[in-house]
Amino acid sequence: MGQRGRGRVAPAVVAALCAVAALPAQARAADEVRPYAFDPSAERVEGAASNTDARRLRAGGTYRDTIGPGGRLFYRLELDAESNAYVAATAVPRPGTKVSFDDALKVTLQDRDGDVCGDDTARFGSARFARPLGTYAHRTVEEDGPCQERDSYYALIERTGAAGSSSGPWELEIRYVTEPGVEPGGPTEAPEDWPSGSPAPPLTEARERRGGTGFHRATGLEQGEWRDRIRPGETLFYKVPVDWGQQLFASADLGSAAGDGYVSHALTMALHNPARGLVDSASDISYNGRQKSTALDPLPPVAYENRFDSSDSVSGMRFAGWYYLKVSLSPEVARDFGPGALGLTLRVNVAGGNGGGAPAYAGAPGEFQVTDEDRGAAEQGRSGPGAARSDTMRLVATAGIGAGTVLVLGLGAWTFVARRRAAAWARSAGPGGGAGPGRDGGAPTRYGPPASG
Repeated sequence: MGQRGRGRVAPAVVAALCAVAALPAQARAADEVRPYAFDPSAERVEGAASNTDARRLRAGGTYRDTIGPGGRLFYRLELDAESNAYVAATAVPRPGTKVSFDDALKVTLQDRDGDVCGDDTARFGSARFARPLGTYAHRTVEEDGPCQERDSYYALIERTGAAGSSSGPWELEIRYVTEPGVEPGGPTEAPEDWPSGSPAPPLTEARERRGGTGFHRATGLEQGEWRDRIRPGETLFYKVPVDWGQQLFASADLGSAAGDGYVSHALTMALHNPARGLVDSASDISYNGRQKSTALDPLPPVAYENRFDSSDSVSGMRFAGWYYLKVSLSPEVARDFGPGALGLTLRVNVAGGNGGGAPAYAGAPGEFQVTDEDRGAAEQGRSGPGAARSDTMRLVATAGIGAGTVLVLGLGAWTFVARRRAAAWARSAGPGGGAGPGRDGGAPTRYGPPASG
């Protein structure tokens, strides 16, 4: 019995030890290229080929769909006559998907007559590698503007491109939000001038912060210098709270690496506003193994009246809230410099303003504001609504919990088997001196020590 008991407990202990030994492998898996992190609350929806069959989207909702080459997907919106409406789409091709210069994602808002309320197009351009690509369309309430009536409208999402591109579907993440109108008497014209000089780089010591892999998991940043690592084929998301009257300046440095080669358009950086609209892109970095740097052009301070400017880079800075930095590294970098992660440094300045100059909204501004909670999330590097820890801390916590759980289960199994052995020994010994009945009714078999004389 004792040998059989030890045989039973050994597998449990071995399994526990093997599971603990596997944890470093799980940690190593976290170093691999991470996929786009879709909002887990996003609702699956199927866009219609015709507006007649379009599914209605709810304001404040996030949705998921797919779009094939040449795809045209309609969704229905019900708009009032007072609120501004924004529909953003992010396309996520699978890693390794072949894309061309002309591959693009277009979002259009239309009225019931098919007239365009607003539209915008995002293209892969010269950086021809698969990565998340997104933009938005909006209906802005303004005097003599199009689509001002309370009515049904349609969001149309289109995928266009070259014949030589991959034919696989792109995943879509769709976000529809509204912004309250303003009380009468607000600004109606775009600003004529604004400070365009870049501030001095932050003088604080660089701190580590791991970027997220989607809008929903973007990592909060405040002003300062931030270090990270990015792998070939990876896209990292960060978010910065920018209040009314504040200017955002951002740059990205790609660290040096051993190797010999040249990759054109190796690193891209883009800025999206709180409605996920594409504001501007920095000049792409071409990489030869030496450190390289790029920066966004100076952008205007956040102001309500920016929306009346014809330039995307000005009109996109139209409201306070989270502004998203998206950084992507070409998978071709792995060809000449290996698959390992390269150093990435972000320098972020938020200049001027203290939240003054907010418009007189007729309702709650919702996500178009900067709160104390937002500032705290930026300071602590939280990612996602209500998240309390960075991705790194969650990994450590998960590994620790996993190791503890495995060890507890192993020790529990050991204790259970040991107790069974003790109980069997006691039963076989009986009350009369540690002997039990022998096999086939013969002489008793003794399990304990010999009886004293």
